Amino acid sequence: MQRNIFLLPALLLLGMATLYAQNGAATHQPVLDVTSMDTSVDPCADFYTYSCGGWMKKNPIPPDQTRWSAYSKLQDDNNAILRDILEGAAKPGGARGAVKQKIGDYYAACMDEPVIDAAGIKPLNADLARIEKLNSKQGIADLVADMVGDGVLFEFRSDQDYKDSTQVIAEADQGGLGLPDRDFYVKEDAKSKELRTAYVAHLQKMFELLGDQPAAAAIEAQAVMRIETALANGSLTRVERRDPQQLYHRMTDDQLASLSPAFRWNGYFTKVGLPSLHSLNVQTPEFFKAMNAELEKEDLASWKSYLRWHLVHTNAPYLSSAFVNADFDFFGKTLLGTEQNQPRWKRCVTYVDNDLGEALGQAYVEKTFGPDAKQRAQKMVDEIEAAMQSDIQALPWMSPVTKERALEKLHAIANKIGYPDKWRDYSALPIARDDEIGNVLRARSFEFQRQLAKIGKPVDRGEWQMTPPTVNAYYNPQVNDINFPAGVLQPPLFDPASDAAPNYGNTGGTIGHELTHGFDDEGRQFDAQGNLRDWWTPEDAKQFEQRTSCISDQYSQYVIIDDIKINSKLTLGEDVADLGGLILAYVAWQGETKNQKLQSLEGFTPEQRFFIGYGQSWCSNSRDEISRLRATVDPHSPEKYRTNGVVSNMPEFQQAFHCKAGSAMVRENRCRVW
Repeated sequence: MQRNIFLLPALLLLGMATLYAQNGAATHQPVLDVTSMDTSVDPCADFYTYSCGGWMKKNPIPPDQTRWSAYSKLQDDNNAILRDILEGAAKPGGARGAVKQKIGDYYAACMDEPVIDAAGIKPLNADLARIEKLNSKQGIADLVADMVGDGVLFEFRSDQDYKDSTQVIAEADQGGLGLPDRDFYVKEDAKSKELRTAYVAHLQKMFELLGDQPAAAAIEAQAVMRIETALANGSLTRVERRDPQQLYHRMTDDQLASLSPAFRWNGYFTKVGLPSLHSLNVQTPEFFKAMNAELEKEDLASWKSYLRWHLVHTNAPYLSSAFVNADFDFFGKTLLGTEQNQPRWKRCVTYVDNDLGEALGQAYVEKTFGPDAKQRAQKMVDEIEAAMQSDIQALPWMSPVTKERALEKLHAIANKIGYPDKWRDYSALPIARDDEIGNVLRARSFEFQRQLAKIGKPVDRGEWQMTPPTVNAYYNPQVNDINFPAGVLQPPLFDPASDAAPNYGNTGGTIGHELTHGFDDEGRQFDAQGNLRDWWTPEDAKQFEQRTSCISDQYSQYVIIDDIKINSKLTLGEDVADLGGLILAYVAWQGETKNQKLQSLEGFTPEQRFFIGYGQSWCSNSRDEISRLRATVDPHSPEKYRTNGVVSNMPEFQQAFHCKAGSAMVRENRCRVW
């Protein structure tokens, strides 16, 4: 399911006056902050710096962050609210209730660092002993089946059937890597080679922490690197994975076994509780061929090293300080450039949200989220949807038959705001106040089995893929819904006290972005019910591709860092949604205020305030390391180009700031899809 969810990076921030009322906060957080601007910059030359230059100077990146933005700040503030909830719930005694007791005990166990440090590697000793006792490669399947949630060798989960959106089926997919993406193993530039060298050194360090001598640890590290590199070479690229047609291969269990006979699939399925599984979607068949080749090629000792590495890698953040620090040194400092690890309380808040998110979400919603916030969010969504309906009806390049199907899909989109109608039940998940790693392992197994229990059953269209405290939003083409968790429905990016223009430029653009995802190059391949089905006429599809190629060509020229340019084939869906979203927001804003006599405020016209509100939604500072990483793995363009790339395609922007033809923010050949 993860592949088909279009996520925004801590983006959608709608207003919540009730948050101020309930928490007593008095600080005013305007949507448009003139002190965040740098008006010495010509907006027609670089609108991003014009909007955000002041903000970037005033907001250096904190040492425990890889990047810093208005949304990072919101997440930080939100974590403080969650910490207050969890510290209260962690106090023993009293009438805490089942939900608060569970999240409180989890948090208490996570915060007990002396107990965790005293345990060292002991919590993993039983699993390490099982790996050591492995006497043939035939036994690897049993071990992998027990290492749930680790991504060992491959990913196995449930998913909505691409061709029958009413049903849930089993799904096998590529996986098995320690680095963030297959490209890190195959790229030959100097930085990639340097990173691989550092990764091998990290592997050796972790084996030494497990008690191995340096010479043996070095051999084991090389074995892991060989296996992971082979798996990476057999994996699809992120660009290839953007085509859902490449990710649907319905097979029988026997057909999967024929792809990788060296892996005991029958034993694996039995061990995970699916002995009668007869068919599944194999997203990446070529990967399983590559996996099979490695199982046959590498000796048992190398595979033991691989399994030991993934066991400790997955669990390092929850072990003693030696493992936590070594894990952070590579994945935090070297890979991301972060100067120091987050304080323990922040990490524990994150772990509770990961494993008990809807239990924590209940307490969070009770404290922060009122019904009026939900109503205001829904009103703006309705207005943007109405704008999109008008846009589809007026498109000059789309035929009536495709328009009819597009409107059918638009009208079928479900709007989920705040939190689920039905809370997830965690009563079967034991949480112990004195066993952090045990809580993590049990929660991991609980979620894995919860996912597998869906197989063969109707799709639950009320389920959420994000927890209520999450500062983010997403569109899911398989369910055809847009989702705005309570955690993101907060100031400062929407302010009820603000004039409408920046609110629509900011939040309206985001809502339009989510809606447009249903009609970008990926989302358009799913119909109103969420089936992977071509509902476009050939000529309309050709017209669409011509328009999106304009955007792809534009963004491919933008430099991220050094000589690295945007991989516009990877970012195409987000770039299309950014442009379409802001166009829709502008139309909705004009409709909302058409009978009002709008005045200039703080020296800016309403039209200028609309665009500045949009520009300031992207104010950000990033470390070089995370910029390089994002160039490889992030389907979103950098914030500068999410601003300048969009406004340079809109004649409304040119008119608002009186930009002359030939200005950097006025493209000669403007792009537009929606």
